[in-house]
Amino acid sequence: MRDAETTLAIIRERGRRGLNLEDLYRQLFNPDLYLRAYGRIYRNAGALTRGVTEETVDGMSLAKIEALIDDIRHERHRWTPVRRVLIPKSNGKMRPLGVPTWSDKLLQEVMRSLLEAYYEPQFNAHSHGFRPGLGCDTALQDIAQNWKGTKWFIEGDIKGCFDNIDHQVLLSILRDKIHDNRFLRLVENMLEAGYMEQWVYHPTLSGAPQDGIASPLLANIYLDQFDRHVEQMICPNYTKGQAKKIDPEYVRLCKKRSVAKGKGDLATYRELGRVLAKMPSQVSHDPVYRRLKYVRYADDFLLGFVGPKREAEAIKASLGEFLRDHLKLELSPDKNSDHPRRNRTGAVPRL
Repeated sequence: MRDAETTLAIIRERGRRGLNLEDLYRQLFNPDLYLRAYGRIYRNAGALTRGVTEETVDGMSLAKIEALIDDIRHERHRWTPVRRVLIPKSNGKMRPLGVPTWSDKLLQEVMRSLLEAYYEPQFNAHSHGFRPGLGCDTALQDIAQNWKGTKWFIEGDIKGCFDNIDHQVLLSILRDKIHDNRFLRLVENMLEAGYMEQWVYHPTLSGAPQDGIASPLLANIYLDQFDRHVEQMICPNYTKGQAKKIDPEYVRLCKKRSVAKGKGDLATYRELGRVLAKMPSQVSHDPVYRRLKYVRYADDFLLGFVGPKREAEAIKASLGEFLRDHLKLELSPDKNSDHPRRNRTGAVPRL
């Protein structure tokens, strides 16, 4: 049997080439993937935190890995409901925290590594959340380097994204590329395992497991549909013109300044320099020029638009419609104003 890195490299290459995945479930029989997963998560703060059973990272052994693989091989593995507790947030509200059992954490990490190897090469370049080597800093760098001249910021936060992921939509997205019903059934059972709160069982009819190891990746796979829609359908419709027209007044003053310099009129030359430094060299509203940029970090996204306000509002409305109609998600009313925000200072916005 291949070692873990070789297996992941082969899957990664299939993802890079856009080839479908088959027989993925059999990769879960590879003990080296579990050893790799153990090495990645055994130091996590929650490794010693119990779920609904007494099992933790303590006492982990090759025998336990072999027993877990044997259950998976014969399709006997059953996901255990996570133990849900409420923890305080910085704003005084409470956030639900899900604690899986250790065996479920280990299996989730193996599944996550397989899915990440395949989907990571296919993700949109403007998605920065929960991805290797990417984060808030790279998202802000993208904005600072490529969003020059932005007039409107179109902000969006998806309402309860992790809690409202539609299971059937997610499985349909996975089924498009992964042609392995056993693996998909394992994912579906994980999504529907439910949770225990105050030792009362609650089913999970939607959403990814709270604080599940695989949940951030599943959310990125889900929202990649949104990324593709923005990049392939929205941005091309609002990207027009080679460059903005040069402001005639700016050109006139430049010529006047040049003449002043030639005549040795340094006072006029310096004064016109100060005036030009405060003026845009291009017209503010070019009717044939549009630019639209996009970036997403987890369930927050931001678009930078060069164009009129009415079109910025239309863009925002169309984004909400796509989320509702295709992904069964909604924009959060608490973090989304009715109108786009104007960029008055040119400062990089905070994500």
